[in-house]
Amino acid sequence: MDKFTNSVYLDEDKCVGCINCIKRCPTQAIRVRNGKAVITKKFCIDCGECIKICTHHAKKARYDKLSVLDNYKYTVALPAPSLYGQFNNLDDVNIVLTGLKKMGFDDVYEVSAAAEIISSISRKYVAAHPEQRPFISTACPSVVRLIRVRFPNLIEHLLPVVAPVDFAARYARQMAVKKTGLNPEDIGIIFISPCPAKMSAKNNPIGIEKSDIDAVVAIKDVYPSLANKFMRDVADDPEELAVSGKIGISWGRTGGEAAGLLTDSYLAADGIENVIRVLEDLEDQKFDDIEFIELNACEGGCVGGVLNVENPFMAKAKLEKLRKYMPVSRSHSKDILEEMDMSALGWENEVTYEPVFKLGTTMQESFAKMNQINELLRKFPGLDCGSCGAPTCQALAEDIVRGNAAETDCVHVLRELYYGGADEKE
Repeated sequence: MDKFTNSVYLDEDKCVGCINCIKRCPTQAIRVRNGKAVITKKFCIDCGECIKICTHHAKKARYDKLSVLDNYKYTVALPAPSLYGQFNNLDDVNIVLTGLKKMGFDDVYEVSAAAEIISSISRKYVAAHPEQRPFISTACPSVVRLIRVRFPNLIEHLLPVVAPVDFAARYARQMAVKKTGLNPEDIGIIFISPCPAKMSAKNNPIGIEKSDIDAVVAIKDVYPSLANKFMRDVADDPEELAVSGKIGISWGRTGGEAAGLLTDSYLAADGIENVIRVLEDLEDQKFDDIEFIELNACEGGCVGGVLNVENPFMAKAKLEKLRKYMPVSRSHSKDILEEMDMSALGWENEVTYEPVFKLGTTMQESFAKMNQINELLRKFPGLDCGSCGAPTCQALAEDIVRGNAAETDCVHVLRELYYGGADEKE
């Protein structure tokens, strides 16, 4: 089993022990113990749902600060397509890209440009391997992690192509080395991210041995100075830095990746609850006639990530408006496709099942614990009230057989013991 490094964490000082987060976590990774939330790291998929729902701001994301730029002799910014959806009345992405250079980055390379290349490679792979259909997008790290821990039968349907940001990082480093003559380690490849899952993907690469991303900074950290100063400074005369078109920036919202495959045989879903519903239906073989399934954990796609600043629906509308000013694609991707070894864009490592939810080390032990769970469920009221600190009665029963909770954590069981079965009003 791999050692997954999470990006979502708890600020205990701000946690008041409410049960909002335990009810919203899609993998039931959170419990409330001794008045504080506790995140079971191996269950967490870093989707950020708990960050969105916590009114006390006790759930947070780990990412790098902008000061990380000082660690390198030369830095390249990798802006996510969703970054463009944060700004009002943007009609030229060159203003954003030039603004990033004014902020302190030495160069920029759009992740949307890499997305166009990955779209082209994906089209070819999907066409050449009809036996694996329906293919599932692997661009969202939270979705891939969810499949690895909860839907092992669907792993074979994952599209084995590197994520755009991983290709962008690799290509940007190669170009920077060629341009500057510096050693690769002296060059900092900095991804400007909309969500914590991208930080997790840097630390736990999907399908590759090591990510070329050196640091991940949040869009919300870059946005204030970029929008209020640096973009204004260059608005009248930005550099011509953009190398992507409509196809690339469309990856920032739901349906963009699927549209890049140029097929009508696709399904696109966003929001983690909808994603789970689609995966359950896919397990039941309800989508065998579809070529491709695009899934995004965040509502609206990457524009819904918790490290953005704009409302996801407004950001999506802004991206749609920006597309009107852009070409469908640019010659940049064609040039790279001609000069690169395309085998470098496939997975190096197999993505495997992570049985984090298993109850025992053997089938016999698992069955025995399942019987214990069923016995416990007969004692519980089935209200799923959360008073015990677990999201459901089923979850509490599982905690008990794992040795992480007691029957008396259930207030209804405790009341029965206290009153001895008598009416508490007597």
